[in-house]
Amino acid sequence: MDNTNKLAKKGNGTVEQATLKSMINSNVGKSTLKALVNADVTKKKFQEMLGNKAAGFLTSLMNTTNGNAQLQQADPNSILKAGAIAATLDLPIDPNLGFAYIVPYNNKGKNEAQFQMGYKGFVQLAIRTGQYKRINVTELYEGQFESYDPITDELKYNLDNRLSDEITHYVAYFQTINGFEKYNVMSKEEIENHAKKFSKTYSYKGSSWQTNFNTMAKKTVLKLLLSKFGILSIEMQTAQKADQAVIREFDKNNIEVEYVDNENNVNDTTDEIQVTVNNNNETTEEDEELKEMFNSEDQF
Repeated sequence: MDNTNKLAKKGNGTVEQATLKSMINSNVGKSTLKALVNADVTKKKFQEMLGNKAAGFLTSLMNTTNGNAQLQQADPNSILKAGAIAATLDLPIDPNLGFAYIVPYNNKGKNEAQFQMGYKGFVQLAIRTGQYKRINVTELYEGQFESYDPITDELKYNLDNRLSDEITHYVAYFQTINGFEKYNVMSKEEIENHAKKFSKTYSYKGSSWQTNFNTMAKKTVLKLLLSKFGILSIEMQTAQKADQAVIREFDKNNIEVEYVDNENNVNDTTDEIQVTVNNNNETTEEDEELKEMFNSEDQF
C-alpha cells in the first residue's frame, strides 16, 4: 500500500498520529518527505497558498532535497516547514535562482533544515509592495569607492576606476515612490565581522559564507537596509523573521522560529513579529490537521 494512503483520518477529523508516526519512523530522507508531500492535507494547503503553482512548487521541493545529500538527511518536517514559508512568500526555492533556499544544518547532532532568503528574494518582495521606485544592491571593486558620509547619506564612487578584481565594499540602495532615498554601505571587512558575530558556521567549510560569500554579503547589506529604513509589508516582515531560521511552528496567525546558527541573538535585524500568513480568519479542519502535522514533536 502506498504510504500516502496511511494518512487516514479518524472520526474526529485529525490525522491518525500512531499510523503517521510509525510511517515517519520507518522511512528516512527523501522517502519520508515524499510521504508528507503526497498527503492530501499538504497538497490542499499548498494549493491554498499557491493555486495552480502548488504542484510545481512541491516537485521543486522534492528536487531540491534530492539534489542535496545533506538535506536528504534532515528532519523532513523541518524541510516541509521551510518550504511552507517559501510558498507563503511565493518565492522559488531552486538554489540556482537565488530567491530563497532550504539549507541543511546540524543542530546539536540533529539534522534540520533552515529557511534562508536570497538577496533577490528581498528585492522581489520589495517590488511587490509598489512602494519602491528603485532598489538595488551591488559590490564595489578596488578603486571604485571614494567616500560615504553616514550623516548626509552621500555616497561618492567612480565605476570607471576599477583597479582590480578585489571587492572592497557592498552597497544597498533604495528610493521610494515619495522620493525618500537611503544607502547602506559596508566594507568587506565590516561584512566579515558581521558574519562572524551572527553566524556560528561562518568559518565552517561548506557553509554558505564560505561557498558563496558574495551572495551572502549582498543579502546582508540589503537586509539591514530594509529592516532599518524600508517600508515593510507583511511578506517582508515574514521574510525578515524566518530568514536563517528553523521553523518551529507555522500556522495562519503566527510563525515561531529558532535561530540555531546564532543562539545569542534572535536575528541580526528583527524582534518578535507576529505575522499573518492567511487572510482567512476561519480555522478549517485542514488548518488544524496541517498544524498538527507541522507542530507535533511527538508525532515526528
